[in-house]
Amino acid sequence: MSAVSPQIEESWMLFLYDEFQASYFEALKQFLREEKAKGIRIFPPGSQIFNAFNLTPFYNVKVVIIGQDPYHGPGQAHGLCFSVPDGVQPPPSLVNIYKEQQQDLGIPVPKTGNLEPWAKQGVLLLNAILTVRARQAASHHNKGWEQFTDAVIKQLSDKKEGLVFLLWGKYAQEKGALIDADKHHILQAPHPSPFSADRGFFGCKHFSRCNELLEKQGKTPINWDLTQP
Repeated sequence: MSAVSPQIEESWMLFLYDEFQASYFEALKQFLREEKAKGIRIFPPGSQIFNAFNLTPFYNVKVVIIGQDPYHGPGQAHGLCFSVPDGVQPPPSLVNIYKEQQQDLGIPVPKTGNLEPWAKQGVLLLNAILTVRARQAASHHNKGWEQFTDAVIKQLSDKKEGLVFLLWGKYAQEKGALIDADKHHILQAPHPSPFSADRGFFGCKHFSRCNELLEKQGKTPINWDLTQP
């Protein structure tokens, strides 16, 4: 992230301009500068912090999946919630997401953990916190990112209609208060983590239900199958 202005896709810059000018965001940038000055390793790399926005422009968003904060292991985070780059082992929550997709849609489990093909179809893969210290989960909690991403959710709720929000786990579900349920569709389930997936994530059928909701609006459904080119 540039010390002066974040490199973010132009439609998002339009809708989030006021956030980038706000005092809390300046304090967040200063915090990140200080972390860097101390030699602290931060994930994802600066150029990928806004990857979710750059791959899914505001006008293209059809579905929103909300995560908490980036993976904190080396090479895992690349700016999309639940996703890892090609060649990196899919983490346990993502493995369970794939299991549910296989049950729900009958699609094969992919070898890759890279969810960029979803993002390019209009699935905003949004973490509530966009950076993290290496090997320290939630280490950038309450530094300003939550205020920023709450504004993202509010803009989507206010300016768009018929979005499908997939809220998995208590943390994501708390964001439901920001969403106008009269204009949008909210699907809730336990988190896909191994600690909670068998409490109702498995069997939630969110992927088929999401596509049904999109098709009812005349929108193109998401091709969730990552084994197809």
